[in-house]
Amino acid sequence: MSLEDAVDLVLFAFEHGNQGDLFVNKAPASTIGDLAAAVKDIFNADNEIKVIGTRHGEKLYETLCTREEMQKAEDMGEFYRIPADNRDLNYSRYFSEGETNTSEIEDYHSHNTEQLTNKELKETLLNLEYIKDLL
Repeated sequence: MSLEDAVDLVLFAFEHGNQGDLFVNKAPASTIGDLAAAVKDIFNADNEIKVIGTRHGEKLYETLCTREEMQKAEDMGEFYRIPADNRDLNYSRYFSEGETNTSEIEDYHSHNTEQLTNKELKETLLNLEYIKDLL
């Protein structure tokens, strides 16, 4: 997500959100390896990309919305709006009245969204002003 995209998300949330809402950008994903290769191609660099493996505590992918959040998420085009959970703390009624359709919904995470190709990554990067300035 570029700085401009992050600012757009904040402004959209300010205009369309309520107190406590969460907004998630429905953006494509890529791996850090693919991103490194695209940057290397753009700048015609001959640096070696060294794969060091997974470090302690590092995640393979990031969950952006859990299936419980996806059940109540509102699709707003480029974003999901997840309304604040304003339920009371009377959990006893949830033991006898669960949400059966929640188990049928999949989390929204970086592994089940669109994955950018090297060409798409380069196109995305080349549209950023600070990359253009460096070239």
